[in-house]
Amino acid sequence: MPSLDRQDNVFVLDLGDGENRFHPDWLTAVSAALDEVEKAEGPRALVTAATGKFYSNGLDLDWLSAHTDRYQGYVVTVHELFARMLSLPVITVAALQGHTFAAGAMFSLAHDFRVMRADRGFWCLPEADINIPFTPGMAALIQSRLAPQTAHEAMITARRYGGADAAATGIVDQAVTEEAVRSTAIEIAQAQVNKAGDTLGTIKARMYAPALATLRDTTDPLG
Repeated sequence: MPSLDRQDNVFVLDLGDGENRFHPDWLTAVSAALDEVEKAEGPRALVTAATGKFYSNGLDLDWLSAHTDRYQGYVVTVHELFARMLSLPVITVAALQGHTFAAGAMFSLAHDFRVMRADRGFWCLPEADINIPFTPGMAALIQSRLAPQTAHEAMITARRYGGADAAATGIVDQAVTEEAVRSTAIEIAQAQVNKAGDTLGTIKARMYAPALATLRDTTDPLG
């Protein structure tokens, strides 16, 4: 399960050491961690990271197949997580040490910055290959955070981007060695801790107002 630590003014949320899929219990734990970050006072920033082969493999499809009657509510909760991260009033950095797929890739895009391992691991939106269309909220998030041509390619071809390609196309900000992923993310976050607060939250809310409105639509989240 996710765990939250603090290194000076930088909170580090470790998502886990498995596939880190969005099981309801996992989503609850991440939400509680964000509560703690948001309620803290003074300079602060947030890094999300993981250990093992995956940063996150996205939606928990096994849980969904066993709880089909709860699908819409589950998607609303996932959208809430994306919206909250996108508008969090602190600088956020995703440290992508492993595979970052589907909703896990979308979660990374909701961060302000991304650092990815250069030599192994892929960032991918596989929905076109697995026949799961993007929800309106997911599409809005992706298109608000990527250049139009990159979003187009990533969404319709399900291309797997390695670290160097992800950096070249602007999906991530830096591609570094495995050992440097987390430390580089913490360095980026530490340099921005004084930005935390209501003004930053307002800037993000206004910058991403259309995407946030779509993500927060609970009437027809599936389109």
